[in-house]
Amino acid sequence: MNSYARITLGILTLFMLACMSAPAHSQQNYYVDVTNRTGYTIMYIYVSPGDAKSWEEDVLGRDILRTGQTQRINLYGYRSPIFDIRLVDEDGDTYTFWNVDVSRHDLVVTLADLD
Repeated sequence: MNSYARITLGILTLFMLACMSAPAHSQQNYYVDVTNRTGYTIMYIYVSPGDAKSWEEDVLGRDILRTGQTQRINLYGYRSPIFDIRLVDEDGDTYTFWNVDVSRHDLVVTLADLD
């Protein structure tokens, strides 16, 4: 192997090692506390990244959020703390919050937030 090939191989090896040690994306874990002050039971809460084109699954699952209660929603493995959040109450009314920075804000939902 000539010296040019050795240098090229060395540079490629260093580049590959640098790529493998750098994180692919800076993924973080977040949470948001949602407090229900609507006077109605919240049946569904949908949380999606702010740049998503559709709503993700209901994060309450089988649970409900009664008026006066607070529910912590854990959000694992996201690149950004910006989320869209939609709640649906027992009457089917919706409360939608766009571009919520969950690293800075929790939600207190009232009838004034009704869509």
